[in-house]
Amino acid sequence: MSVTPDLAPPTDLDVLATDDSTPAARSLSPSRAADFLTCPLLYRFRVIDRFPEAPSPAATRGTVVHSVLERLFDLPAGGRTLDAARSMVAPQWAELLEAEPELAGLLDDGDLETDDLPSFLVDADALLARYFALENPQRLEPAERELRVEVELESGLVLRGFVDRLDVAPTGEMRVVDYKTGRAPSPGFESKAMFQMRFYALVLWRLYGRVPRLLQLLYLGSGETLTYEPDEADLRGTQVKVQAIWEAIARATESGDWRASPSKLCDWCDHKARCPEWGGVLPPLPAPAPVAEQGSEPGSVPGQP
Repeated sequence: MSVTPDLAPPTDLDVLATDDSTPAARSLSPSRAADFLTCPLLYRFRVIDRFPEAPSPAATRGTVVHSVLERLFDLPAGGRTLDAARSMVAPQWAELLEAEPELAGLLDDGDLETDDLPSFLVDADALLARYFALENPQRLEPAERELRVEVELESGLVLRGFVDRLDVAPTGEMRVVDYKTGRAPSPGFESKAMFQMRFYALVLWRLYGRVPRLLQLLYLGSGETLTYEPDEADLRGTQVKVQAIWEAIARATESGDWRASPSKLCDWCDHKARCPEWGGVLPPLPAPAPVAEQGSEPGSVPGQP
């Protein structure tokens, strides 16, 4: 199975908020924080310029598999079988295609001539089989699936995200689970992979007053599990790091200095052609959004999520 690096495109949570209760100028998701850490210019292209990105087969396959695993728990425990999961792939793909017709561009000529699954979804069966090898869904009753979480820090920064699955034991202990359709990170890179989970754990801790007992990443591409047991010190350190990321974003916004960080990930970046590191011409920054001109808190970043 071919695996592309995790350059996740923006989700709905990364789009500027328009309500008065949550100023769009001071919110951050783990995906966009990771973008800035990977390459500040990538953050700018996605969040400020909002350049469109072409849908990818790998990301679309991941969305379908996530949808299947979410809906699998709608079934009675005894019905949560691998065959049942596999039978959901085609309906979930059809539902996604109806919601996002532009995904039809991923179909090749052979896909257009048959009612079978598109070629890029063939690997979905193997991904689901690896999921069932990692855990038995018949023995699980998740408390939440695709849980939207949001909390405001004392600084005014709002942290947001979607948790794939939250398991809560009768004793109240929480396990945060995230599905990854790629392969597990190489030794030495686990901490970077776990940043997203620490971000979620921080939000849940601030919301519920309890540190999650376990953070768990299920890598369906390689059939491996990565786990971590956080404590308060970890989450306080995560809050400091997240706040520092936001302050760095604020400085880049104020100075207009969005530097590229070239790496092997550039080969998968939709914006490589416009990046100065690869001979591109950096486009001018867009004009500030009108909502930001109405006034924002000191230290906020006008018009940024």
